Amino acid sequence: MTMSNIQLTYSHQLTKCDPQWNPVLIIGQIRHLSSLSFEVFKNKLEPRVSEEVFTTAVASLHPTPTDSCPLHLNVATIAGLPTKCSRHNTPSRGHFITKIVKSFTGTTDEYIVLVCEKGDAFASACAVARSFSLYSRKSAQSSSSSQRRVTVEFILVNNGGEALTEVDVTCFSHAAKGIQLAASIVDTPCNEMHTDAFLAEISKVGEELHIKPTIIQGEELNARGFGGIYGVGKAALHQPALAVLSYTPSGATESIAWVGKGIVYDTGGLSLKGKTAMPGMKRDCGGAAAVLGAFYAAVKLGFRENLHAVFCLAENAVGPLATRPDDVHQLYSGRTVEINNTDAEGRLVLADGVVYAQRDLNCNIILDMATLTGAQGIATGKYHACIVTNHEDWETAAVRAGINSGDLVHPMPYCPELHFPEFASAIADMKNSVADRSNAQPSCAGLFIASHLGFDFPGVWIHVDMAYPVHCGERATGYGVALLLSLFGRASQTGILQAVSPLGAPIDDENNHSMTKKNTPNIIFPC
Repeated sequence: MTMSNIQLTYSHQLTKCDPQWNPVLIIGQIRHLSSLSFEVFKNKLEPRVSEEVFTTAVASLHPTPTDSCPLHLNVATIAGLPTKCSRHNTPSRGHFITKIVKSFTGTTDEYIVLVCEKGDAFASACAVARSFSLYSRKSAQSSSSSQRRVTVEFILVNNGGEALTEVDVTCFSHAAKGIQLAASIVDTPCNEMHTDAFLAEISKVGEELHIKPTIIQGEELNARGFGGIYGVGKAALHQPALAVLSYTPSGATESIAWVGKGIVYDTGGLSLKGKTAMPGMKRDCGGAAAVLGAFYAAVKLGFRENLHAVFCLAENAVGPLATRPDDVHQLYSGRTVEINNTDAEGRLVLADGVVYAQRDLNCNIILDMATLTGAQGIATGKYHACIVTNHEDWETAAVRAGINSGDLVHPMPYCPELHFPEFASAIADMKNSVADRSNAQPSCAGLFIASHLGFDFPGVWIHVDMAYPVHCGERATGYGVALLLSLFGRASQTGILQAVSPLGAPIDDENNHSMTKKNTPNIIFPC
């Protein structure tokens, strides 16, 4: 990948700087900014900004939904976040933080000061990371060797004197690296980010974590029965693959799998997409990219349970070997699928992935993440992914984790007895696409994956469809990394991830860290 020259760092304390040489952007809610005196900020603003100017600027802010005021030319700015926040939004106002940072970022070393409560610090830190896209093929930028540093500093309010620690900002740094890694993979076009290049990224992460990936590729997939992954990717120049990174610490009591859809490009196959629908399909690997970024950060920060990252990689290409509508494939589950739409390929690769996680890795908690359906955007929009799961408590926990992390999710119906008949086939166990496209498509697509585990699967299965949140405009967001870190934060050794996770009871010692009790999490709701 070709990367831009931005270095993002986090600090738990304010350092002295002159905004004339290092621009400063201060962001917060009006009630938080108004509660603080100029004395708190003067290290960042003097000698260019006086107390009178600062106080007047804060008083002038009237966010609708955001507002900003220059403090000194265009190098010192204060910005106000929305005053109100609905129950389905993140209290951090993370999406607005990202927009503000993107609109004010410059070309020199700069500082961003976030004024927030401690409970919003993780989501706010992740929001800043989403602002800085690393992938670039602009010739002017690639010729520059100088690196630009962006330092994010925090001022906590309503914290009872509690401050962020070095451990906390280390967590933010690893999470940010995971987010930017995921976004970079999604932004990279398929002529560079083909399946072999994606495998190289997986190997690079594995090398940094001292984990050797398991890779099954090409004809070996076919020989071992991975009919979903092989059938989707067999027509492409770069061969399809299933890759696994496994982290197995001593003392683990649970086995967790994160399964990512990694379609590096989706032409639709022989059910070819149109000229306006195909551009942007480099993003169809967003689920696998998020799993890789989250796995990196989770292991770096100390994960207490067995964690497996499963990557289902293929390019849905057109060629003499391409799967045809009417073909019948046998998937890794042993179940047969009549192909009635080659553009419904993501569920085929994921079905192989989740069964591998259950059968070969012995996982009892399986989450798959995918840019699966266009219907997700119709159902839950551009900011909320949709979730389908066999477990009500985990559904509730995922929604809360989305609010705590800024990667928002919203539940879809889980009702196999009503929705799975959409896949009925006269000649195979099922078709791969629904008969009625107006009947809860995001739920149906998820149920196709679950059917290969079996609807009587005794463990926890969670499906996250993030087709629209994976990008904002023409840039990837790194969606999914923060969500996974928050949802499974109780298995982390890092306190701030434990704090933003809604799962399980607080961890008092190393022997009390089971995420489930008979696969049922204790949900702790923040006040």
